[in-house]
Amino acid sequence: MTLPKKQLLNMLAPLTLLLVPFVGMQFSNEVTWSLSDFVIGGLLLFAVGLGINFILLKIGPKFRVAFIIALLVLFLMVWAELAVGVFGTPFAGS
Repeated sequence: MTLPKKQLLNMLAPLTLLLVPFVGMQFSNEVTWSLSDFVIGGLLLFAVGLGINFILLKIGPKFRVAFIIALLVLFLMVWAELAVGVFGTPFAGS
């Protein structure tokens, strides 16, 4: 069974983006990600990709851009909270 090109791209894009911190860890001590950081980051990126695909398929052209922007803002807020604790939750920054 072969995957369509679009589905393959959707699965490889998060992995490609996760190469940035992985390569950064090889050259700098300031990038310190654990396995759980990579798993959570991958899940977030994969969920955003699925969300964008869902929006493109199910939402009318009039509102697509607004929904995609809202999804990206939500993603950035979650990422920032997990990274540095923007909203002051006790589990952030671990």
